[in-house]
Amino acid sequence: MDFNLDFERPVSELENQIRILKEASNTPNIDISHEIEALQAKVNRMLEEIYKKLTPWERTQLSRHPNRPHAADYIAKIITDFHEVHGDRRFADDPSMITGFGYIDGKKVAVIGIEKGRKTQDKIKRNFGMANPEGYRKALRVMNLASQFGIPVITFVDTPGAYPGIGAEERGQALAIAQNLEEMFNVKAPIISIIIGEGGSGGALGVAIADKVFMMEYSIYSVISPESCASILWSDSKMAETAANSLQLSPNKAFELKVIDGIILEPAGGAHRYPDQAIQKVKDSILQSLNTLCNQDLDLVMQMRFEKFRQMGNNTLVLDNSEESKG
Repeated sequence: MDFNLDFERPVSELENQIRILKEASNTPNIDISHEIEALQAKVNRMLEEIYKKLTPWERTQLSRHPNRPHAADYIAKIITDFHEVHGDRRFADDPSMITGFGYIDGKKVAVIGIEKGRKTQDKIKRNFGMANPEGYRKALRVMNLASQFGIPVITFVDTPGAYPGIGAEERGQALAIAQNLEEMFNVKAPIISIIIGEGGSGGALGVAIADKVFMMEYSIYSVISPESCASILWSDSKMAETAANSLQLSPNKAFELKVIDGIILEPAGGAHRYPDQAIQKVKDSILQSLNTLCNQDLDLVMQMRFEKFRQMGNNTLVLDNSEESKG
């Protein structure tokens, strides 16, 4: 399904021209390869110019692009022999939270992914990626099992936030997320988290306490969505663009504030244009991080995980007790 954001339309028009020319080039005795190459070069330049100066609101729109790879896509392409785990053993199964075990290049891993869904019925089933408390409890159940056997954990985050419905609150939404935040620090295995689209508030953080947290180049990670922020500050969700710009929603800012450990660059024009390339880049980052973390002392990994989150927002210089620091 073709879907273009406002700032993508000039590129889309040129790409349509290229498609028409390619169809015409199948006609015998017609050589328009030079014209096609010239148009493609123009598309590449235009993509570079547009994406180089995206506003935070445009980045927000990209993070929600309907053609962007979802958690289920990453799991299907990266994880082999995946066996899904259902239910929190308390209330029900939450389809918006995919959990299970599989292999990445032959290495056993636990996998957790927040899934938004594609078509209408699937979106309703997945609750548009807004997990209920049973989803977070299911995720914690899998992480505790991984901890018991020292199996690394990989999480794919894509959610506007945890579900704020009455039923979710009655079943302990805040407590479920809080328990995840606490217990993920004690998981005795490496944890890697990738923000693949939206990383909204505690709903995202509930599965993103990790040793390595990465953001895709055109993803967002924020304490609140632009729409909710606008509703609170101006009582008008239509001020979302202003809110997004004020929140400075960009991976570069998150990296500067040490909220994340790295940025995974996307193919020119975004992951939705070249999903296979984007998924491969994510896989490469996961494998590199797994290789590093699995070769470190586990106690040190867990200590560094705690210290990393402990120091977020702390701009003071922390000195050690060595003679060098005393000087």
